[in-house]
Amino acid sequence: MAGRNGRTVRDLRRGNRTAVLHRLYFDGPLSRFELGPATGLSSGSVSNVVADLVADGLVEEAGSVDSDGGRPRTLLRVAPHSGQMIGVDVGETRVRVELFDLALTELARAERPLTRPGYDVDDITGHIRDGVAEVLAAEGARPERLLGVGVGVPGIVEHTADRGAVVHGQTIGWDAVPLERLLRATSGLPETVPYFIDNGAKTLGQAEMWFGAGRGARNALVVLFGSGVGACLVTPEVENGRAVEWGHLTVRVRGRRCRCGAPGCLEAYAGAESLLARWREEGGRPPEGTDEETTLTAMLAAAYPAGDAEPDPVALAVLEETAEYLGAGLSDLINLFQPERILIGGWAGLQLGTRFLPAVRRHAATYALRHPADRVTIELGRLGPDAVTVGAAILPLADFFTRGGRRAEPAPEDRP
Repeated sequence: MAGRNGRTVRDLRRGNRTAVLHRLYFDGPLSRFELGPATGLSSGSVSNVVADLVADGLVEEAGSVDSDGGRPRTLLRVAPHSGQMIGVDVGETRVRVELFDLALTELARAERPLTRPGYDVDDITGHIRDGVAEVLAAEGARPERLLGVGVGVPGIVEHTADRGAVVHGQTIGWDAVPLERLLRATSGLPETVPYFIDNGAKTLGQAEMWFGAGRGARNALVVLFGSGVGACLVTPEVENGRAVEWGHLTVRVRGRRCRCGAPGCLEAYAGAESLLARWREEGGRPPEGTDEETTLTAMLAAAYPAGDAEPDPVALAVLEETAEYLGAGLSDLINLFQPERILIGGWAGLQLGTRFLPAVRRHAATYALRHPADRVTIELGRLGPDAVTVGAAILPLADFFTRGGRRAEPAPEDRP
C-alpha cells in the first residue's frame, strides 16, 4: 500500500533499516535509547528495526553501558563478519585487489604488476579475475557473504542498460570498453554478485569522505595525483561524488601534448608521468629501468638531498614548476566550486607529501579569487595508498546500506 507521497510500507521499512545501519556504522556502538534521537525514529520503530537486523545477523550486541539509575543499556553495532566486499584499484603500475569485511578490515590482498606498457584490456581483466580468485581463496573468505565487487578505473565510466559499465579511457587507449560485461564473463562469480565500476578519483573521494580527511565537510574536492591527475567533487547535491576530468583542463594554449592527444592539458604539466619526462628533457638523470614510483622517489632525493649535499637544480626547478601548475589548477576548482576542503591523494601526491604542500597552497591562493581562497583548506588525504581500493569496496557497501541491508536482486537473464 502506498501513502500520499508514493512511499510504500516496504519503502518505509527499508528507510528505517538504512537509518539505523548508518548510525550504528558511523557512530556506534549505540544503545536503542541513543538510536531514537540519532535517527529520528520512535522507540517502538527502533525496537522493531533492531529486532529485524539482529535476526538477519547484521547487528550484534557490543557490551553495555550504565544508565542513570536504571538497568544497564545494551550497546549495538553492525556485525563486521556479516558481509564482505572486494575492492579493486586499476592503477598506473599495478592492479590491486583487496577483500574486506563489513568494518572494512582487510582480510586478504593480491597485487598484479603491469609489466607491459599500456592498458591491454585482456591483461587488466585477467589481473582482476586472478586477483579476485586469490583473495576469495584466502583464509576467512566467505563467498556467500560477498556483497559485491567495486572497481576503480581511469577514465569516464558510462552505465548502460545493455552492456553494464562501459569505460571511456582516452588516456589509456580504451574506447567504450564494456568492462563489466568482460569481468562478468571471465570472473566465475555468481550472477547474484553485483559489480560497481567507477572512476578511480571518485572511489578515492568516497573513501576520504567516509573515513578520511573529508569527514564532516559538506563541500569537498578530492584530488587523485598519480601518473595523471583527476578529481572528485562532493556536494550536498552530489552526495556520492562526481568524477571531474580536471587533468584535461587546458592550462596552456598550444602547450605540451597530453596523453589524451590534446595540447596544453594540466595533466601534461602536473601529472607524475609528465613531471618525470620534463626532468629527463631538461637534462636530469633519472634511474634507468625503474617504475614511476621509484623514479619519483629518486627525483625527490635529488632535489632535496640529505645533509649538506647540493640539490639537483634541474629536479628542483621542475618540481617547483609542477607545484605552480598544480596550484593554478586547484585555483580553477576553487573558483568554480568554492569547496570547504581540497584533499590531495594518489601515490604521487602522497610521495610529494608535506614538502610539496606549502608551495601548492601558496600558488592556489595567488591564482584564485580571494573570497573562496580564504575559505578553503588544502590538505593531504589520510588513507594512504590503499584509498582507491577502500573506496571501491565502499561502493557495494553503500548500495547494501541503501537497500536497508538487503542484497541486490539478481539481474534478469534477458537484460534490455
